[in-house]
This record gives sequence, C-alpha cells and structure tokens, in this order.
Amino acid sequence: MTVSTFHFEYKALYKPNQLIYGQGQTAVITGWTVKATLAKHLLPQEYAVIGQLYSPTRGLNLLVRNLLFNPHVRYLVVLNATKEDKNAGASQCLLDFFHHGFERGLSDTGRQCWVVNSSYPGYIDREVDAIALQKLRQSVECLYAVSIPEAVSYVKSCAQRGAMEPWGCPLEFPMSAVVTSLLPGPRYGHRIEGKTIAETWVKIIHRIKTTGTIRPTGYDGQWQELIDLMAIVTDEPPNFYFPEPNFLPVDRPFIEEYVSQILDDVPYREGVKYTYGQRLRSWFGRDQIEQVICKLIGEIDAASGVMNLWDVKDHDRGGSPCLNHIWLRIVDNEISLTATLRSNDMFAAWPANAMGLRALQQHIKDEITNRSNYSLKMGPLITISQSAHIYDDTWDNAERLIAKQYTAICNGRDYADPSGNFLIEVDNEEIVVVQTTIGSGETVKHYRSKNPLWLIRQICSSSPAIQAEHIGYLGIELQKASECIKNGNVYIQDK
Repeated sequence: MTVSTFHFEYKALYKPNQLIYGQGQTAVITGWTVKATLAKHLLPQEYAVIGQLYSPTRGLNLLVRNLLFNPHVRYLVVLNATKEDKNAGASQCLLDFFHHGFERGLSDTGRQCWVVNSSYPGYIDREVDAIALQKLRQSVECLYAVSIPEAVSYVKSCAQRGAMEPWGCPLEFPMSAVVTSLLPGPRYGHRIEGKTIAETWVKIIHRIKTTGTIRPTGYDGQWQELIDLMAIVTDEPPNFYFPEPNFLPVDRPFIEEYVSQILDDVPYREGVKYTYGQRLRSWFGRDQIEQVICKLIGEIDAASGVMNLWDVKDHDRGGSPCLNHIWLRIVDNEISLTATLRSNDMFAAWPANAMGLRALQQHIKDEITNRSNYSLKMGPLITISQSAHIYDDTWDNAERLIAKQYTAICNGRDYADPSGNFLIEVDNEEIVVVQTTIGSGETVKHYRSKNPLWLIRQICSSSPAIQAEHIGYLGIELQKASECIKNGNVYIQDK
C-alpha cells in the first residue's frame, strides 16, 4: 500500500513558527531532540506536524489546544530517547495524558486546572472542555518511541494505513491573558545578591517583573527582559538548599541529573545539539575543566582560568549555547566562579544553571585541594545574564511566586552593608558622619556639614555601591540630626 495522496493542513493556534508542517495525519513530538533531525528522514505527506515539547508545565497546555484544533490528526508519535528527555519528563507526561487521563486539581501556583495523572507535573487550562479532552484521548492513537529510527518507522507505518476521517470539528477554547504592570527603571546593568540560589532567584524574578521591558521574542510570544543582570550567590551549601515547601522550578532528583550535563562529557548523538559538558570536555579537542584545574594549581592567583563554550561556527549552524564563558579566580584562598550567559530564561532555567555551575565550582575547588597543598574555601557564584528574561507563559507563575515569597525574603535579609557603617553625631552645631568598616570598625572617612542633603550626596558619591535601604536610613537620621540642631535638642543616633 502506498502513502495516501490526500493532503491535510495542520493549523497551529499557538507557537506556529516553532513547528515543521506536513500534510499527513501523524503528529510527532520530539522532546529535547531537534525536530529537524526527524524531519529529514520523512516525507511531508507522512506527517501532520513535528514539534518539540521541552516542559510539561509550560508546553503541554498549548500542544493539547493545537491538537483539539486539528482533529484530522489521528496518530501521535512521542519520542522519549535521550537523558535530557527523561529528565525533563515532558514526553512522559504527554504519554500519561493519553494513557492515564487527567483530573480536577491545582497547578503548582494554586490555579484551578486539569492535572495530568502523571508523576511529572502537567497542567491544562480549566477553560478547555473535559469532554473534548476525553474525545481527543479516545480518537488519537499514541505510539511511544525510544529512538529516532523507531520514531521514523512508526510515522511511516501510520502513513501507510491510508487516510482517515477527522475525529470531529476543530475546537478552540478561550485563554485568559496575564496583564502585567511596570515601574520605571534602568534597562541595562543590574546587580542582585543573595545567600542562596533560591533567595537570589526570587529577587531576580521580582526585578524583571517590576521593571523589565516587554518585547516580542523569536518564539511566537513575548518576554520581559533586563539586559546585563549580574546575580551573586554568596553562601549556597554544597548539597544545595531547597526550600520547604519547594517553590523552585527544579527538585533534587532533577538537579542530580542536570549536574552531569555540565560536568560529564558525552559522545555525539543524532538529534542532540550538544551538552555543556560536551562543550567543556571535548568539543574543542581539549578538556577545559582539566586545563583550568592544572592552570590554577600551577599559578594559584592566575586571572586566566577561562573556559569557553562558544564556537564561531555557531553563527552559521544555529543552536548556539546559552552559556558562553566561565572564569575561575582564586583570591585569598577563596575560589569564585563567574559565568556569562548570552540568553537566560530566568524563571525556568536559571536555578538549574546556577546549581550546575555551583557544582562545577565545587568540583574544581575539590580537585585543586586534593592535588595540591592549597586549602581553598568556596567563594561566590556570579552569573552575568546578558538577556535576562521571563517568557509570557510563565508570567502568572512569576507573579504568584513574588506574592508568596518576596516579602518574606526581604524581611529575612541581612542588612550588613559592604560599604560600611556610618556613625552620626552633632558637634558644634554641625552634623559629623564617621564611616567605618563592617568588620574591624576602622575609621575610613569623615563627613561634616550643617546640610543633610549635602552629606547624603557626599556619602553616595564616595560609596556608590551603598545599599538603598541604608541610604534611606541615613537620610532619616541626618534629617533628625538637622532638626535637633535647629531646635536646640540633643541628637542621639537611632533614638
């Protein structure tokens, strides 16, 4: 039997530019495997559409809505081939939707939705009719493939069966839009610091959602973006801190798998562009992690402990890595790691990126300690996200995260300011401010004037990195001191 010459047209309501279209009746879902890898083995009349599903919490809802709008799709081939596929769980969650169904429940942000009966969190909007979802499950034959050749074989086999009638009429359901409000703020150059990755992440999301610029993306949607955002994590524990209950988009089992994608080399596999570990270990013909370890052992204060993941060929072939550059530095027996990411999904990806980089930092520190007489301690992890953004399909999650976590994190923060302490007194009808170091209390600068505004400007000019809360406190105290001088009262700081 030959492939049917009847041509169907797949019309995507969501993410239309992210799909490869054919004229058949089989939808192919490739997970993290590059969709073009399967397309090159198939004829357009053998499939309806080929697309990737990276995340069950973000992509499943849109995929199901697209299938409901295209009832001529009668077969679904789901590829779950790679370690990345299995770790993400998106392909398995889709299979579970068809095999095990769904029930009423709440999303991870507390939103009413349909929850897939799966060990992986998958959600479908409650606006989508349950009867339509059951009809979809009953009408589409779902096939599970564990390799590219097996997926190709399934698609070709389905095409040989000949054309089938659509299982119904195209169905479209309303989708609520998230409205975001913005405050003015700088577009370029931001600094955020926290003790843990979890704390720093919440602060990052708040900053982007508050002042980030909204613009269209190349992925059929919008994002909110800040440019050149530096995040500093000072005290992440060796085995990572996961809050209880865990509000991070990753859990410990996921991170255990993800860390190997940064530390370990992997052989080339069709359909997989690269892993960070592959780029670091073998892509350029040298093990860069080993190079940096040896470099720093031989020259402990070297400023050239550099690893590069960018290949100049990436400009031509596409699919360039988001993580581009890693720099290790040892100062006073403290090892820090600075990473540059050209494009960074701060909601879904940054926590995993940060934990993977922290594991790399710990590995290099341990190897130097084990192979030399140096006794090192872990310093900060710094990430510089050149495009720090949040995609519109997670704006609702981001708003809920901020509402639940941001105030508590701010209330629990440490107000110690690296710029030092400021002691205020009144002497001979002038305000005197003495700046001291936060550790030893050593005096480093004196300021003296009757004008509190002049003093504030001088302090900010001399210590431009002073914390915003600190300068606000100083403004209050200096004004109090000025009022005491005017009224002939005794000024005592903090009284």
